[in-house]
Amino acid sequence: MNAKKNTSHSARETAVLVICAVIQHGKSLTDALSLSENLEPREKAFCRELCYGTLRWHSRLDAILHLLLKKPFKAKDLDITVLALIGLYQIIYLSTPDHAAVSETVSQCKRGKKSWANGVLNGVLRNFLRNRESLEKTVDEQPNQRFSHPDWLVKEISKSWGQQTKKILAANNQYPPMSIRVNQKIVTRDHYLQQLSDNAIHATKNPFNTVGLTLEKPVNVDQLPDFWQGASSVQDGAAQLAAELLDIKGGQRILDVCAAPGGKAAHILEQAAGTVSLLALDIDEKRNQRVLENLQRLKLNAEVMTVDALEADEWSDEKPFQRILLDAPCSATGVIRRHPDIKILRQPSDIPTLIELQSKLLKTIWPLLDKKGVLLYATCSILSAENSQQISTFLAEHPDAKEIKINAEWGHTCEHGQQILPGDNNMDGFYYACLTKI
Repeated sequence: MNAKKNTSHSARETAVLVICAVIQHGKSLTDALSLSENLEPREKAFCRELCYGTLRWHSRLDAILHLLLKKPFKAKDLDITVLALIGLYQIIYLSTPDHAAVSETVSQCKRGKKSWANGVLNGVLRNFLRNRESLEKTVDEQPNQRFSHPDWLVKEISKSWGQQTKKILAANNQYPPMSIRVNQKIVTRDHYLQQLSDNAIHATKNPFNTVGLTLEKPVNVDQLPDFWQGASSVQDGAAQLAAELLDIKGGQRILDVCAAPGGKAAHILEQAAGTVSLLALDIDEKRNQRVLENLQRLKLNAEVMTVDALEADEWSDEKPFQRILLDAPCSATGVIRRHPDIKILRQPSDIPTLIELQSKLLKTIWPLLDKKGVLLYATCSILSAENSQQISTFLAEHPDAKEIKINAEWGHTCEHGQQILPGDNNMDGFYYACLTKI
C-alpha cells in the first residue's frame, strides 16, 4: 500500500511541474517531460498519463473548473490550478476511484507551501462529484469545450474541412497508435511480423506500403526485435509515404530540407535501389544529432549539415538535385493526438508566420532542383492555407513548375496534393504535393 501511495504522490507532484512548464513557460511537452526522467518506471508512466491526458483535455477541464470557482486562482497559483485540473482529469477520464482522486490531489497541497488551498481543492472536487452531470452538460454545449480545442483552431479547421470538423476534433483526442517501419535492407516485413508475433507483439500491415506495421499496443523500443541493430524504426504510417512518392533512382542526388529527426531521410536510403547521395539539412544542431544517431543505428550514410536552409548561398555547391524533400515547418495540426500541448502552445498569429516561411523555403529551394526533377512538399498540418493553397500560390508564381498528381488509395484529394486527416487508416494528419520542373 505504502509503495503505491508514494508512487502516486511523486508522479502527481512531477506532473504539476511538467504542465506548468508547458502552460507558463511555453515548453513543449516532450522537453518538459525531462523533469520526469528520474522517476521510477511506474511513477514515470503515471506521470506521463497525467500530463498527456490533462493537456489533451485542458480546455474542457478548465471550463469545468471555471464553473466550480467563484473566481479563478491567481496567476502566481498556477500550480494549484493545474493540480485541480489533474484531479478532474482523474475523476472524469481515468479509473481512479473518486475518493482517491480527491484525497491524493488535496494531500499534494499539504506537502507544499500552499496549505490554504487544501479546503478549496477539496470543495471544488467534491462539488464536481455532486453536480457532475449538469456541469459537463453545460460545458459541452460549446463545441470547442466539448472537443477541448481553442476556439480559433476549431474555426481554422472548420474553414478547411467543413462538415468533417467534428470528426477531426474527436480524432485529435484519441491515443495514437505506435507504428514502425521495417528496414528492408535488413529484413522483410513478413519476417519481422513473425518475429514480433514470436515475442507476443501483435501488429498489422500498413496497406499503403511494403514496410509499415502498426502495433496493437505500444511497447518500449527495447522490446522490438533487433531494434538497436537497425531492423526497424518508429515512424507513423503517414510519414512512411514520403520515400515512395519521391520515386528514388540509383545515382540520384537527393536533398532533405528540415530533415530532423531523420526518419524520412533514413527511409529514402533504406529503399533506394542503387547508390544515392543524400544531403540532410536542419537549422537545429541538437535535432541534427538525432539524425546522426538514427543513421548510425540503421547503418546508413548521408551528409548532415546544421544550416539555415534559407541561406542557400552558404551551403549549396550549386550542383542540382534530382530529388528534394521539403518537410516544411508548419502548425503541426495533424499530430495533435501525439502532441496535445500544440493546442495550448500554438497561437493564431503563428499561422501567417509559418505560411510566409513555407513560401520562402519553396522559393529558395526550387532553383536547386534539376530539370525534370521532383520536389515533394510535405507538412504535418491539416490547414489548407499551409498546404493546397500554398502550392496553388507557388504554381501561379513559377511557370517552370508543374504538379504531379498523386494517385493514391489513401487520403483526400485536394485542389493540389493529397491530405491525410488525423486517424485516417490509423495515420497522423499529413499533406503531400509533388512538383516537377519543366
